Amino acid sequence: METIKCKNCGCARITKNGVVRDKQRYKCKECGLNFVAGDGRTNDKITALKALVVLLYSLGKGSYNMLGKFFNRDRSLIYRWIREAGLRFGDPEINDEIKEIEFDEMWHFIESKKTNFGSSKPLIAVAGKLSPGYSAVVMLQHLGDSTTK
Repeated sequence: METIKCKNCGCARITKNGVVRDKQRYKCKECGLNFVAGDGRTNDKITALKALVVLLYSLGKGSYNMLGKFFNRDRSLIYRWIREAGLRFGDPEINDEIKEIEFDEMWHFIESKKTNFGSSKPLIAVAGKLSPGYSAVVMLQHLGDSTTK
């Protein structure tokens, strides 16, 4: 049988303290917190939905806003789900053989319209190889007097 622990301090010294909404309530002897074991706000469907949202976000296939619209959820809830999933993982371990690493951050601007750059304007992508194992991509904006094809 699973030992019930306090949600606040983690102590196992708890006692039963009545029933609330047909659920057993407990009281911690250390900090005095009253709580109900488990989390009745979730089910298998929500758990699967959270996993799918985290997977799509981590693959770079969607922003908080797009995922919220797609799954009919608020974007702040999508953000909380992704943040919650990220906090469950520890710091990444980097192999000692790797001497240098470069990565780009994923930025999201919620309800922010950029008019000075991008914003439905075509961009030019130029790709090239620096040396074996290295590559670079440069994004350039078209000049105002140029044509696009």
